[in-house]
Amino acid sequence: MPDSTPSPKDTCYQALKTAILTLELQPGADLDEASLSAEFGLSRTPLREVLRRLAGEGYVDLRQNRGARVSEMSHTTLRDFFLAAPMIYGAILRLAAENATPAQIEKLKTTQARFRKVLQQGSARDRALMNNRFHEITGEMAGNVYLLPSFQRLLIDHARISMTFYRPRDEAMARNVGEAADQHDQIIAAIEAGDADKAAALAIDHWNLSRHRIELFVMPGGLDLPLGAPPRAVTA
Repeated sequence: MPDSTPSPKDTCYQALKTAILTLELQPGADLDEASLSAEFGLSRTPLREVLRRLAGEGYVDLRQNRGARVSEMSHTTLRDFFLAAPMIYGAILRLAAENATPAQIEKLKTTQARFRKVLQQGSARDRALMNNRFHEITGEMAGNVYLLPSFQRLLIDHARISMTFYRPRDEAMARNVGEAADQHDQIIAAIEAGDADKAAALAIDHWNLSRHRIELFVMPGGLDLPLGAPPRAVTA
């Protein structure tokens, strides 16, 4: 039976990815390569391979002679996020409805079931990560080599902003979380039916569910708090 134990490189990659998505590593934070090498038992070459992979996916920036740092969330990047998100989400879900395989649809259903479970029992971290995985699968379904890198970069900030969405502070926010989960079910149904127009329309509905909160985050004054602190805005 083959050994399924993840390699140190895979363990390092997944740990850094998760820490970035959940703000355990704050936007713009420098990564201490010596500490990472010691923590994960990696020499310089395999660690740099992990960091190059993360850089290619948009999680970190590699700077010549200055090492790696977590990708930033500035006014500029968040304004770009705000402008691009509805277009990219719509295109991804349209293509997902056209191209999804039965195996991918089953994977999406399984992930949605886990998402609903963590909504009841999990932490904000668990909820944000499972929501992120749901959307990652729709990107896999779309299967477009030009669109997917942009979508993957979008999901990074999507998850980071989502950390407060999954810590509802009032009844209205709690209703939004429940509505987001219901919209996931509708998205699955549209993809399974091959209804590209419906899937694209649902992408816009899903975006609009928390659009006003993202506007508060990207407008002047919206970054008064350090980004490692609870952000002011959310997305579903």
